[in-house]
Amino acid sequence: MNPARYLLLPWWIAQLPTGAKAFCDNPVIGSPILNRWGLHAARARFAAALAASRRHRLRRMVSDQDAADFERDGFILKRNFLPADLFDTVRTQALGHQGLAREMVQGNTITRRMALDPAALQAMPAVADLLGGHEWRGLMRYVGSFDSEPIAYIQTILSHVNDREPDPQTALHADTFHPTVKAWLFLTDVAEDEGPFVYVPGSHRMTPERLAWEKERSIRASSGLDRLSSRGSLRIGADELPALGLPAPRAFAVPANTLVVADTSGFHARGPSARPSIRIEIWTYGRRNPFLPWAGFDLLSLPGIAERRAMIAWALRDRLKRWIGQPWRDAGRKRPDAPADA
Repeated sequence: MNPARYLLLPWWIAQLPTGAKAFCDNPVIGSPILNRWGLHAARARFAAALAASRRHRLRRMVSDQDAADFERDGFILKRNFLPADLFDTVRTQALGHQGLAREMVQGNTITRRMALDPAALQAMPAVADLLGGHEWRGLMRYVGSFDSEPIAYIQTILSHVNDREPDPQTALHADTFHPTVKAWLFLTDVAEDEGPFVYVPGSHRMTPERLAWEKERSIRASSGLDRLSSRGSLRIGADELPALGLPAPRAFAVPANTLVVADTSGFHARGPSARPSIRIEIWTYGRRNPFLPWAGFDLLSLPGIAERRAMIAWALRDRLKRWIGQPWRDAGRKRPDAPADA
C-alpha cells in the first residue's frame, strides 16, 4: 500500500458504522486479516439484529399474515393488490406517461427508469394515491425496517436488446450485507421465461450458515471474486444453496397487479429471458444506514424532499461522473413501453 494512503485510514474506519460495502474500495472493510477475525460477519450480524428491533417497533403497520410471510420467506407476495378498476387506472396513467427517462445497459438488457417526482405524480394522480396509501406505506416500511419514504420509479426491463453477454443481474446475489427493501408492482404480466423476479425463500436470515458463507467470501472479496462481489454485492451459485440450508430459487411468473416486497439482502436475481421481452413495474427501493437504532427521524423523507431524491441523485452524479462514473444515461422523454433505441 502506498504510505500516503494511510492518511485515508480515519476515513476508511469512519465508514464501518455505515452501509459502506465495497471491499475493493475500502482496505479496512476489505481486509482479509480483519475479515478472517470476523469484521464483515460481525457487521452483518449486528445490522440484522438492529433491523429486527426496528421491525418489531413497526409491526403495527402490517397484518399478521404479511408479517408471518415475511419472517418465513423474506418477501411478501400479494396478487390482485389493487381493486381491478383502480389498477386499470394506475396502469393506464403509468403506461401513458411520457417523461424524462434514464437508461442503463447491462449485458444484453436495458433498465429504464422514470422518476416519480412531483411533476410525474401530478400527471398521474392514481399513482400518487398508490404511493401514499396506508397498505403500501406499511409494507415498505416494515420490510425495509425504517419509517422512511422509499424512492419510486416507473421501471422498464428490456431484454435481448443486443448481442452482448447475458445481463449480470441474472446471477443470484445479495444487494448488500444488511436488510434493504425493494418492491415491484407489476404493470404487465410476467412469464417464467421472460425475465421474472427470482428470490431464494428464507435467504434474508443471517443464520450461522449464512454468516459463515459471508465470512468466507469477505476474506477473498477484495481480490479473489468477481467485480460485483468485490463491490459488496456478493454472488452465489444455485449449487451452493443447500449447504446454507436454503431451497431452490423461486421465479415470480405472475399476472399484472401483483406486488412483491422483498428484503434484498436475501439472494435474488432477474430471471433469464428466452426471447426479447419487456417488463414494466412501479418500482421502489429504500436503504438507510443499517446501524441506526431508531426507525424514523429521516429528513430525506420529508414532503418536498422525498419525491425529488431521484432527480437530485442523477444530477449530482452527472456533475461528478468524471470521478465516480455515471451508468445512467439521459434517454430524453419517453413512454415506459417505448422500444429500445437502435
